[in-house]
Amino acid sequence: MTAAPPSAPTAPSAAPAPAGRPARRAPLVLRNRAFGAVWLGQVLTQAAVRMFQVGVSWWLVAYAVRDAAGLASGLFMAVCTLPAVALAPVVAKAVGRYAHRSVLRTAAGLAAAAAAVLAAGAQAGGPPLAGVYAAALALAACQAFFDPCLTTSIPELVDDEDIEAATGFELSTQSLAGLGGALLGALAVDGAGVAGLAAGCAAAYLGAAVLVATARFRNPAPAAGDGATAAGGAAPGGRPLRRILGELPYVRRILVCFTAANLFTAAVFVVVPLYTRSVLDGGGGTVALLEAALGTGALVGAFTGTRIPGRPTVAGAYCLALMAAALALPGLAPHRAVAVCGLAVSGWCAGAVSVRFVALFQRLVPPADKPGFFAVMQAVLGASLPVASLAFGAAGDVLSPQTLCLVQGAGLLPAALALALLGARTPDPEPEAEAEAGPGPVPVPGAAAGAEGGGR
Repeated sequence: MTAAPPSAPTAPSAAPAPAGRPARRAPLVLRNRAFGAVWLGQVLTQAAVRMFQVGVSWWLVAYAVRDAAGLASGLFMAVCTLPAVALAPVVAKAVGRYAHRSVLRTAAGLAAAAAAVLAAGAQAGGPPLAGVYAAALALAACQAFFDPCLTTSIPELVDDEDIEAATGFELSTQSLAGLGGALLGALAVDGAGVAGLAAGCAAAYLGAAVLVATARFRNPAPAAGDGATAAGGAAPGGRPLRRILGELPYVRRILVCFTAANLFTAAVFVVVPLYTRSVLDGGGGTVALLEAALGTGALVGAFTGTRIPGRPTVAGAYCLALMAAALALPGLAPHRAVAVCGLAVSGWCAGAVSVRFVALFQRLVPPADKPGFFAVMQAVLGASLPVASLAFGAAGDVLSPQTLCLVQGAGLLPAALALALLGARTPDPEPEAEAEAGPGPVPVPGAAAGAEGGGR
């Protein structure tokens, strides 16, 4: 990786329209082709890592492990979530110090190499569990660098007036790509085994690396070694990450609520394969159907979340309560249609909540702190994921999947109550106050569909 080059002036997005004729603007990814290329690269990486996670989870439960399949699946998901937490300080420093294109290209290239090694090993013989877990750790580590780096580099890829739409468009791909990857994961394992799954992931990551390498970045943030300072006179990466949340108590309390909620929502990726095998007696197609319902709901929630009325804390509390009921429903009525509907509603709630709160964070966090904050946010929210995966995986070998669904629903209710009480005690900042907190990457999923909502 190389240090970030000096800034370059922003090019105009389009020539002015003739007098008396309304200006027509090309779609976002066409008038900002560098952004379109990098965005497509992100779609490929996120689809690949989701396909790998869903496929291997199903492979462990259905093919590889006879006894303690729940624990094996939970341990696998814990391995997949550890890098985002453990590497948060390293990610923040790398994103602030090195050229963003170098970070993105290197992450995608290393992930392609890791997946290719696993594919070659699996083709030569049955893949050992240790090799599969090692590949999962490598892919998750690369993705931990890729996603926050791309979010931070949006101003280098689009014109100033497109930053808000581009941010929402980019973040919405987390649901879109996850949906596509989830659909293919279990089906790929049933049809081509782990070798075919890993080969597909390697091709996707290699394609992403090529796309990033061909994109032209502009207006990069000054490198830490240049002596330049960020807005407000703070040097990039100069503030300890622990101080960022320490100076934002309102944001910190919200993150605590969602960290607690994640202890139960994250378990869905462990529960779905177990529920499919033990309750629905289905195969990879059923896993794909359930994952598609979850991903579709999240995608719809990402594009409609800005339209939910009310303050973010109130809307978030209602969404968590609705998600609790939706996750518990398959435990009360064990039927495929019920599970599909419950997961679709759960996904919608998750997508809508992320829209409202990330939009709020984008306005409240000072611009100089954004790279570090998003790394901290990823770590704080992800800290509960390994614990949830291990706990529900081990419990899945003792309790029925239906009971696990009920535990998920019951566990979300205290988090919803805490968020509602937080909103009652501390009113949400007014939109004007949020805007004065400083510019930066803006709206999240849903902004592309309706930027006027602005997360309010």
